Amino acid sequence: MPRFAANLSMLYPELEFLDRFEAAARDGFGAVEYLFPYAWEASEIAARLKANGLRQVLFNAGPGDWDSGERGLACLPGREDDFRRAVEQALTYAQALECPRIHVMAGLVPAGSSRELLRATYVANLRYAAALAAKQGVDLLMEPINTRDIPGFFLNCQDDAHRLIAEIGAVNVKVQFDLYHCQVVEGDVATKIRQYLPTGQVGHFQIAGVPQRHEPDLGELNYPYLFGVIDEVAAMCGWQGWVGCEYRPARGSEHGGTSAGLDWLRRWKQPHSNSRS
Repeated sequence: MPRFAANLSMLYPELEFLDRFEAAARDGFGAVEYLFPYAWEASEIAARLKANGLRQVLFNAGPGDWDSGERGLACLPGREDDFRRAVEQALTYAQALECPRIHVMAGLVPAGSSRELLRATYVANLRYAAALAAKQGVDLLMEPINTRDIPGFFLNCQDDAHRLIAEIGAVNVKVQFDLYHCQVVEGDVATKIRQYLPTGQVGHFQIAGVPQRHEPDLGELNYPYLFGVIDEVAAMCGWQGWVGCEYRPARGSEHGGTSAGLDWLRRWKQPHSNSRS
């Protein structure tokens, strides 16, 4: 069975952020992820993890000025110093939280920019950051994101992400394979899991229902089947990563909050009801 991590940036919005750790543990999650930890002291987050028996499996490096619309720095020429500071800050938090993965957002394509220059900047920045992260045993993740949710995002397709990994040439740079984004952009999700998971280049999965990014049992993707594909391929290749639940809860808004919408997880955990057809 895949191991599921609660995304605390999206799940439990009815609670304050630091109270979401306890809620996730109570609902049976063994790990958490979220976008950014930097508004809180690392020691405070570490205490919540320890108190609730949770593992921190992923968070993002700083994306630039998020409130003004920036969505990453890695591909932006002239922002190399900002990118390096963001990576250094993320690695400091990763050490304190014992987190083995950091997602480095690519960024938005500036108007009139050269794709070749953006790609060269992205590759150079990831090579630099990967060397720093390797000293701590940390993997850096790149995530293809659909341009409906983030118009103008530099990296959109699984194939391109894996070509970039080959070009960067660092063993600790991997792909954050979000099944929601993949379905929106390109589809053929099960085939891409079978194609790329055995390569060792997938560091993390994320899930959400398509098209509205709600619970994974709402929408057009057959997640029980896809979980079965992940299990099958992981068993063959020895993959032992996590599946992040990065969705906006639609159920339980009035009674029970996020927990009321976790029937999909409870059903999957029942040993005789995890259909894979």
